[in-house]
This record gives sequence, C-alpha cells and structure tokens, in this order.
Amino acid sequence: MVVKLVDVVKIYRVGSTGVQALRGVSLEVGPGEIVAIMGPSGSGKTTLLNIIGGVDKPTAGHVYVNGRDLVLFDEEALRKYRLYKIGYVFQFFNLIPTLTVLENTVLPMIVAGIPRSKAIDKARKLLEQVGLLDKAHRLPEEISGGERQRVAIAVALANDPPLILADEPTGELDIVNAEKVISLLKQLAHSGRTVIVSTHDPRIARMTDRIYLLEEGRVKGVYKPESLTGETSVKEVAVERQLVDYLKKRIRDTLIEVDELTDKFKRGEIGVGEFTSRYNLLKYRIEVFKEELARLGAGAEA
Repeated sequence: MVVKLVDVVKIYRVGSTGVQALRGVSLEVGPGEIVAIMGPSGSGKTTLLNIIGGVDKPTAGHVYVNGRDLVLFDEEALRKYRLYKIGYVFQFFNLIPTLTVLENTVLPMIVAGIPRSKAIDKARKLLEQVGLLDKAHRLPEEISGGERQRVAIAVALANDPPLILADEPTGELDIVNAEKVISLLKQLAHSGRTVIVSTHDPRIARMTDRIYLLEEGRVKGVYKPESLTGETSVKEVAVERQLVDYLKKRIRDTLIEVDELTDKFKRGEIGVGEFTSRYNLLKYRIEVFKEELARLGAGAEA
C-alpha cells in the first residue's frame, strides 16, 4: 500500500477562530517501509495520522492511498477503509478492560463479520506472533504495559490491514519494551505492510527507515537515520543541523514545562504524586534529547 499526501492542510474551528493544525504537509510511504513522524506534542502528529486513517478529513490537499484520494470517499467508503485497510495502535492501548486478551483480539473480526470459531483460531495465531499466547485468558490489567501494547498490535492486525498507524505506541513504555514494540512493527513492515509511527523519542524514530520531522504543522526535514553516520553530503549535513536545532528547542521547551510544573506544585494546584510522576517524565525526556545530541556530536547548549 502506497500512501501519498500532497499539500495537506487541516484547520479546526474553535468558536469563530481557526486553528491550523497542518500547514501543507506532503509525504510518501510505500509497502515494506516503516517511517516515523517525529515532533513535540501539538506538532500535528495525531492529526496527520487521523487524516491518513480516514478518521478525519483535510481542509485542503489530497490523501492518496493506492492511487485513490480519500478526500473523495463518502462516509460508508471511509468506514470500510478504516475497518479493512487500517490497523491503529494507540499510546494508551485502547483495550477493553473487562475482556480477556483473547477476547480483545477477537472483537474486530466479529465486527467484520468473521465467524467466531475462525476468529478465535486467528486470534490465537496473532497472539502467538506477538509472543503472548500464554497470556490469552488474562485481563489487560493482569499483564505489563509492554505486553498490553503488543496485544494492541495483535488487535490492530486482526483484519489483515495493509496499513498500520501507531500513535505514540511507546509513549508509556520504558526503552526496553519500546524497542520490542518497534522491532515488532518493523517485522510487520518487512512482511509487506506500510507502517507509520508517530513519536517524540529520537531513539525510537532512529529504528525506522525514514524520519519526517514535524513541527508546528509543517515538515521541517526528512532524513534516513543511517545518513547521519559516516561521511555525509551537503544535503545530509543541512538535515542534521535541522535535527540538532529541533532537539535543542525541545530541551528548552521541556525546561519551561519543568518550571511551569514546579510553580503549579508550589501553588498547591497539583499533588505530590502527580508532580513527581510528571517531573520525572520531563527530566527523562531531557536526558533522551541530550543523548541524541551527543550522538550527533552536538552539545545541549542553546
């Protein structure tokens, strides 16, 4: 499946005001590829995936999937597209807590009209593929976060979609489990699927075939991770500088978030538990960005 976006614009209306989430985004992804959309919160990553997934429509531009423009699809065509062509993996798993791992995996196939016995057989094979067949009869709360995300991938694969969209699939995972999830998504791409992953983590993005750097609704740069090692061309050096500038800006922005969070805690607006959790996450992100800058041979100073 080939996905091609041409000058995609998305404007949301908030009262009488228009908020521009995407500002002329163009990209192309082919079968067998896994690409990353890397950018901070609010950069337009989720909006972009929703448009590719047929959940939302662009205000302007074109979204071609295998040569057909989703902009021209009616609601019934979009419903079938979402059901049969798209596998969506979410940051917070989106598993039904009262259903077992197996039942969660079976559900999309039942919705698609597949006989229950056939759906169960296929669900077992999918859980075996993601290494969780032994957890089939457990509830989501009875398995780890990394395991829940792998179940979510099995659910996304239930109807054999050629296109996998993963929205911050590692956002709630430690680096070990995050790498397992990305490795699994890479295997899916190598089997012929098209995989698009949104992330803010440069270490995860580096494991993909190509990275689109998205900021303020625009593609700021496109590069292949391996192009940033060894000898580089003039174009690759320019892209590397874009990435360095992006990482430094992310450090500055995150430090501002730390200060704002600390002020809220001092004013008593948030409790100790929430402060500690969010503070540690922000400090972890800063260390990740600094590590990536070091790998690129750049310092973290502004």
